[in-house]
Amino acid sequence: MEYSDLIAVTGLPGLFELINSKGDGAIVRSLADKQTKFISNRVHNFTHLESIEIYTIRENVNLVEVLNAMDQSAVSLPNEKKPDEVKKYFEKVYPDMDFDRVYASDQKKMIKWFDILKKNNIEMVISEEEEEEEDTAEEAPAPEKKPAPPKPAPKKEKPAAKKAAAKKEEKETPAKKAAPKKKAAKKTTTKKAAKKK
Repeated sequence: MEYSDLIAVTGLPGLFELINSKGDGAIVRSLADKQTKFISNRVHNFTHLESIEIYTIRENVNLVEVLNAMDQSAVSLPNEKKPDEVKKYFEKVYPDMDFDRVYASDQKKMIKWFDILKKNNIEMVISEEEEEEEDTAEEAPAPEKKPAPPKPAPKKEKPAAKKAAAKKEEKETPAKKAAPKKKAAKKTTTKKAAKKK
């Protein structure tokens, strides 16, 4: 069992291993009692532990970072039923946490989840796929810049089309001007002929 397979389910305590997902829910195994059951997504929401972020006074951090800080700390876990003790614990273990936005209930969950992870000997590490997705997401804007250069190409064609149209007009214009001169010449000839008579 790996950390990437774990989910939290709204309305249900503890953590679950995602065994199989279906269109209307998922088959999960509880880490507490090892029972496997189907949970409907019409009633519950599923959250992968890898996707959970914690508010800090700086940028948000992944839950793994807080869990690892808890793991490396020499401070013993507090009684989860005493919010004051829990807050004091996190103030020592992870002082950058934004305690105005990370509620006492969330802190209590983290204590419970950490205890479950330790009892099941699960290594608290984000999978490589998750890291690659984050890298890809950061690089995503770059491909948008590549299609931009073809835009000037149509602009270059438009002036060429205008030049071609202008040349056509130049060719047509002298012919039109020449035509009236010929007609005028014929009229003059006719008048002269009339005068001679």
